[in-house]
Order: sequence, then structure tokens, then C-alpha cells
Amino acid sequence: MKKTGLAYRDALERLWLIEPVPAWLPSRNRIARLSAPPKHQLVDPALAARLLGVDADALLSGRPVGPPVPRDGTLLGGFFESLVTLDLRVYAQQNEAKIKYLRTFSGDHEVDLIVERADGRVVAVEVKLSHAIRDDDVRHLNWLADRVGDELLDRVVVSSGQSAYRRQDGIAVVPAALLGP
Repeated sequence: MKKTGLAYRDALERLWLIEPVPAWLPSRNRIARLSAPPKHQLVDPALAARLLGVDADALLSGRPVGPPVPRDGTLLGGFFESLVTLDLRVYAQQNEAKIKYLRTFSGDHEVDLIVERADGRVVAVEVKLSHAIRDDDVRHLNWLADRVGDELLDRVVVSSGQSAYRRQDGIAVVPAALLGP
């Protein structure tokens, strides 16, 4: 089963339908037992939606469409994370930075995206399909801040909200619609 899944994943990569996001493994690692395999994001979430026969109404309502699609969270949430990853990858490349992700081996902690500069300093990004960001949504960003100190330039939540602001804990909340170079 795993061999078949890997073959499909490799075929989708060769067709440029998915793109790997490498794991962030800092050289001055203060974090024990990080997961190293890449995670994969859709190159074009709109193409995936079309291939699944999912229209805007189905995505926004959350109602089931077509055959069941195994997934964690909502389909729209996965598409949203892929879209934000695509946007940030473009902006990061223009600034000679790389997009990675962080997950502990146990899966207890995960940060959706790590933007890493050439000097090893990073911006940690969580992607949330929500306009209201709660303390629980930023717990992994705070966990990371406690471990990497000055190497962490900023903590950001990219949301589906309309306004950008800084929370009282200093974390920036930025609507995906406001992302830009």
C-alpha cells in the first residue's frame, strides 16, 4: 500500500500537481526529534477543486460532494493552506528565502510554514481558515518561540479575515488577501 502511495505521489510531483515542502531542520537545533520527510502541497488548488468536481458552493457550505475524499480537516482548509504556501513560496523566492515546515517526530507540535532566510533566521507561519484567531491557534508558534529565541524573527497567522493586526502576545494576524511582496 505504501509503495503504491509513493508511486502516485512521485507521479503527481513529476506532473507538477504537487510540490514538496521540506522539513525545517535548523543547524543550531534546540528542538529534539524533528520529523524529516517532506510534506506536499497542491501546486494549484483550483485545478484540484475542478478535478474533484467541487464548486464554490460545495466548498463554502462544507456539504459532501462526489465520492468521499480522505483528508484531515475540511477540503477548503487544505486548499487554503496550499494557496497560502504557493503565495509565500513566490514571495520567499524573490527574497532569497525558502519555505519549509516543522513537525516533531511525535506529531505533538507542528508549524505549517517556516520562511527561512539565508542566515538561518526564520518567520513561523500558521495558516488558519478562520477570521477569529484564538489562543489555541497560536500555541505551536509560542512553543517554537520558546525554543529558538532570537533566530525567530516573527510569528504570523495567515487567516481568512479582513483586517491585519497584532495580537497582545505580539503575533501578527494577516489576511491571505493582503499577502504580497
